[in-house]
Amino acid sequence: MSAFEQKKYRNSKQRARILELLRSTKVHPTAVWVYEQLRKDFPSLSLGNVYRNLNILVETGAVQELRFGSTFDRYDGDVRPHYHFICENCSEIKDLSLDHDLLMNSRVEELLNCKVNHHRLEFYGLCDKCVARA
Repeated sequence: MSAFEQKKYRNSKQRARILELLRSTKVHPTAVWVYEQLRKDFPSLSLGNVYRNLNILVETGAVQELRFGSTFDRYDGDVRPHYHFICENCSEIKDLSLDHDLLMNSRVEELLNCKVNHHRLEFYGLCDKCVARA
């Protein structure tokens, strides 16, 4: 049984379009960006609707919410384990083509005598565009 069925979420055209949009982009958008992209197609769409639908998509595991301590959370349609690079100047977020290191989980388990379910790793610095401008 899927998470949608467990919570009795109805199918929604807006939610389906938000998911499609997130899976089609690599920009790791904010809710406001999603709203701006979709409001032409859905005139009655509100920012509140976008946030509610994003929360449902996160809750059901269809997208991931990226919290980096900035003012606005970002969203990623790629839910496979992967790492990110965050530019400290322009806030661009890039997916990294690095193998997800599961050995790190077992190292932490051994170190702390615990059970690790998953991990997230981010790299911070200046993106190629900001380096070129410097």
